[in-house]
Amino acid sequence: MRKATSFTIDSELLAEITACKGNESTSDRVNHLLKRALDIERQEELERQAAEFFRTETRESRQERAAYQKASKRAISRD
Repeated sequence: MRKATSFTIDSELLAEITACKGNESTSDRVNHLLKRALDIERQEELERQAAEFFRTETRESRQERAAYQKASKRAISRD
C-alpha cells in the first residue's frame, strides 16, 4: 500500500536520484533506495550485536563451542 507523504529532500540528492533513476519514477527510485538503506542499517546492527557477543565470549565458552562443532562433525560423518 502506498501513502502520499511529504518529505523535504536536499536539491543535490534529488538531482542525483533523478539522474540515476532510469525508467523508474522518482518515487519508486526513492523507495528503492530507502529500502536498501534500511537493509544496510539492519545488517550493520546485526554485525554490531555479533561483535559484542563474541567480544564477551569466555575461553570456556569457546572451548565448549569447539567441542560441539567437533562432535557435530563426527555425528554427521557417521550418517
